[in-house]
Amino acid sequence: MDLTHTNLLPLLKSALGQFGARVHAVRASQWGLSTPDTEWTVRDLVNHVVSEHLWVPELLTGKRVEEVGDACDGDVLGGDPASAWDIAATASEAAWSHAGALTRQVHLSAGSVDAPIYAWQLTTDLLVHAWDLARATGGDDEFPNDLVGAVLKVVKDDGDYGAPLFAAAIPTPGCTDDLTELLALLGRDRHWTRSGTSCS
Repeated sequence: MDLTHTNLLPLLKSALGQFGARVHAVRASQWGLSTPDTEWTVRDLVNHVVSEHLWVPELLTGKRVEEVGDACDGDVLGGDPASAWDIAATASEAAWSHAGALTRQVHLSAGSVDAPIYAWQLTTDLLVHAWDLARATGGDDEFPNDLVGAVLKVVKDDGDYGAPLFAAAIPTPGCTDDLTELLALLGRDRHWTRSGTSCS
């Protein structure tokens, strides 16, 4: 995984903004819709990402998963999912903005990793789930080229294409754009529709 990208934190901030824009575009009638993640509704997907970012301030202080317990688990959206996202995203961004944040070790459930690896994982997750959310709700499913290109490079350099965090890679046509290739590497068909193809 390429950890030398000097724009890592700006890219993470961009991904936070991209996901947030899709959350705020969800209509009241859409929270129960299915998504490209077959086990998740729109609400489930947003709950997953909000939970992830509630963990960030805790883990960047050096806490271990068992120390945090289940404080960031379960239904973390309450009655206002968009506000829940805003609170979690603001706290996550603030934690990453602290001096030395990228020099730390982060203790994840799968083991300890350098903070840049954690940041890239979050950036990838935000971008891919922003696309999931956009496809599920009929929203804007185009993203900044610099963000897509950087995440694609990291995913390809990593070699396992996001496993086990994402579905297995699917074939793509010989000539594709960066977003189509990235989605395929992470098990997603860019042309997904609710009545057609799906992925997890």
